[in-house]
Amino acid sequence: MHRLLTQGMRRLASPLFWSTALLALSAGWASAQTQPVETVRDDPAPPAATAPAQGTGGIRSANIFEIAPDAATDPKYAEQSNAERGKVQPGNNAPMWRDVGKGVTGYTSLPYPEAGNMIQPFVQYPGSRVTTAGEAWRQVRNDWILPYGGSVLLIVIVAIGLFYAAKGSIALHGTETGRKIERFTYFERAAHWTNAIAFVILAVSGIVMAFGKFFLLPVMGSTLFGWLSFALKNLHNFAGPLFAVSLLVVILTFVKDNLPAKEDITWLLKGGGLFSGKEVPSHRFNAGEKVVFWAGVFFFGLIVVGSGLFLDKLVPSVDYTRANMQVAHMIHASAAVLMMALFMGHIYLGTIGMKGAYKAMKTGYVDETWAKEHHQLWHDDIKAGKIPAQRTATPGGGAGETTARTAKA
Repeated sequence: MHRLLTQGMRRLASPLFWSTALLALSAGWASAQTQPVETVRDDPAPPAATAPAQGTGGIRSANIFEIAPDAATDPKYAEQSNAERGKVQPGNNAPMWRDVGKGVTGYTSLPYPEAGNMIQPFVQYPGSRVTTAGEAWRQVRNDWILPYGGSVLLIVIVAIGLFYAAKGSIALHGTETGRKIERFTYFERAAHWTNAIAFVILAVSGIVMAFGKFFLLPVMGSTLFGWLSFALKNLHNFAGPLFAVSLLVVILTFVKDNLPAKEDITWLLKGGGLFSGKEVPSHRFNAGEKVVFWAGVFFFGLIVVGSGLFLDKLVPSVDYTRANMQVAHMIHASAAVLMMALFMGHIYLGTIGMKGAYKAMKTGYVDETWAKEHHQLWHDDIKAGKIPAQRTATPGGGAGETTARTAKA
């Protein structure tokens, strides 16, 4: 017995034994590869139909997302439910996903439009490949709105920087008299600053959400940038209604003094004197300010407000479908970029671009020399009594200083 065990152990340790065993296993595996393998079918067809073509052996693909070859020949294939297919193909949910791709509406208890549709149906746009409406919107956003919109903003910033480097701030040529004229009433300044603050919040948050992944994400990292964009997105949504209300107040407050006048044509033809250095006479608001009002505040402003309220789902009696939201987003983003480009020029001239302009909106008053040089026709109307005015003491001024206060500036 001891001798038999010893001989068996020696055979197990022999290289010849393991070589023979490996050769036997290889031969058995090769033999198995030449035998046809029974496959799972989409329909209960006779076994003879499952045999592979002569000389083509091998294993049939198990891709469950491909329609079975017999689907075109079996008239009952389309009538089979998922439950019936589940009997012969357990776990094959490819038919359900094909219905999802076709836009078939499923059951849901959510009371929202399109809640039963997981994705938008496939569409064919002229000159493009077949895709979903959602993918088409994504391509418009990423390939058109973001690159071209960002380029417009950068071009305006660079142009303003070059102009400031070449011309500097527009200064007064005459000496200040110390006599102040009220340019903006307290109500006008309150309406302007409320709208301006809301605009800055919307502009900064919108720029971060649209372009932040290009210049902030690499610096801040995904975690911090995620929190920042989430906070700014909510701030954007809450500042939107404030901007909408204050915009209407600004339009109603300043529309009277922004009506076109014949002198505006001369101002536009001479470029407002920005390049010649000689001021062109204008009324309370020059033609450039009127362009900003009608194009930026009125036209683009109302478009941004309308589309923004739609995206906030604050417009009653409309269908908030995915297609409608996508169209509203494209309109909102495009109008917002153009409005910001116009307001950049307005902000520049109202701050560092013209001396005394920011103080006018901050305190409400300008020096008589400032009014005469920058808005001569408005100054002449005050002097001529065409604009009702009264003399009052200058707020914070010394003895002898007077103010021309316009009742309806």
